[in-house]
Amino acid sequence: MSTTDFDLIVVGGGPGGYVAALRAAQLKLSVAVVEANHLGGICLNWGCIPTKALLRASEINHLLHDLGQFGFAVDNPRFDFQKVVGRSRAVSKQLSGGVGHLLKKAKVPVFDGFAKLAGADGKKRKLAVALKDGKSVTLTAKNVILATGARARTLPGLEPDGKFVWSYREALVPDELPKRLLVIGSGAIGTEFASFYRNMGSEVTLVEVADRVLPVEDEEISGLALKAFEKQGMKVLTSAKLGTLKKSDKDVSVEIEAGGKKENFTFDRVISAVGIVGNVENIGLEGTKIVVDRTHIVTDDLCRTGEPGVFAIGDVAGAPWLAHKASHEAVMCVEAIAGKHVHPIDVTKIPGCTYCRPQVASVGYTEARAKAAGYQVRVGRFPFIGNGKAIAMGEPEGLVKVVFDAKTGELLGAHMIGAEVTEMIQGYVIARSGELTEAELKETIFPHPTISESMHEAVLAAYDGALHF
Repeated sequence: MSTTDFDLIVVGGGPGGYVAALRAAQLKLSVAVVEANHLGGICLNWGCIPTKALLRASEINHLLHDLGQFGFAVDNPRFDFQKVVGRSRAVSKQLSGGVGHLLKKAKVPVFDGFAKLAGADGKKRKLAVALKDGKSVTLTAKNVILATGARARTLPGLEPDGKFVWSYREALVPDELPKRLLVIGSGAIGTEFASFYRNMGSEVTLVEVADRVLPVEDEEISGLALKAFEKQGMKVLTSAKLGTLKKSDKDVSVEIEAGGKKENFTFDRVISAVGIVGNVENIGLEGTKIVVDRTHIVTDDLCRTGEPGVFAIGDVAGAPWLAHKASHEAVMCVEAIAGKHVHPIDVTKIPGCTYCRPQVASVGYTEARAKAAGYQVRVGRFPFIGNGKAIAMGEPEGLVKVVFDAKTGELLGAHMIGAEVTEMIQGYVIARSGELTEAELKETIFPHPTISESMHEAVLAAYDGALHF
């Protein structure tokens, strides 16, 4: 590529990086992307998208074994596991190519290689790029956005070995369906894989060091998730301690302490889902004013690092580790660079979604956190069993819970578990972003029949009283 000087260079082509580049191109900034692996990043290639493709397949398998309630009979339903896995890879490949098309359409050059900060030349930053073809190039830009993402955290004794112990990468491309599976960690990644493999027929044991599953969610929602997982046949151990993994030539054994007793288990495979760490190595942070705290780059509320002209967005900049947070930061950051007035992100207005079965979605304060922050709260709940659409769909297990400020009527938080709640949570996100109170939400007309009516009923339950329960 002949041009090596830009207004902005984005290091990383994930949901933060490529969105930053596209927005910069829209604002007529000259911009380039440096990507070391695949456009779309972990989210598109090894995270959000392929897991949803797998989960869709597992939901179909679950339904095929539960068709009796709808009046159907299917004899001996079966699947080709490699085709299930292959479809998820094809979906990722298609969308990664789509990102490449968007960047090409926007005339954004993509440098295939590894970039490192290499000092400054006057007011411009320098980046040394080692290209995959063995060549190298030095790029310069007024501004640099670091969007290098994160990777799976590994703990001593739980390092992925490509055979018995898997990270999310190995769990996405298994050679066969394990009969006995241990999943360590019950956050979003762990519970989604536990749901997938359980729905496909694996015997799943889910282990969590905290005292409840999905520990960042509202405690009531966590409790309902636990009941659902156990009803599906998962063995769930919380407040658990793991002993040393002992590998044979065909399986893994481990002692697990939970509930005051120790027990030995044997598994065919183990998935370690114990968090992520930022990709801060080998990107030239040494000798800069950039501060790294627990593997994540420290930024201000506009994503600026301690080094002039260098920004950081997405997972490398810390929690919450969500693709939509990275994309929003990308737009905010680029618009600030372009001189536009922007609003810093309020993390209490970022939705969180977990696509296990049943789905879990939330935004804002949990009931406990709201009380700890000094709010007097009004809480409303509405169960799916009172919703006509949920019953008609055969999905009567679920709950919508809302938390209001008793003094002002502000919606402090919303927490949902059940079918399709990841599609519904945005209604409450808009309410929080628009600073709506219970008055506007009570007067909002929800379409019938929809599961979203439960959202309205939950608001009524916090005030006048739900009508259908």
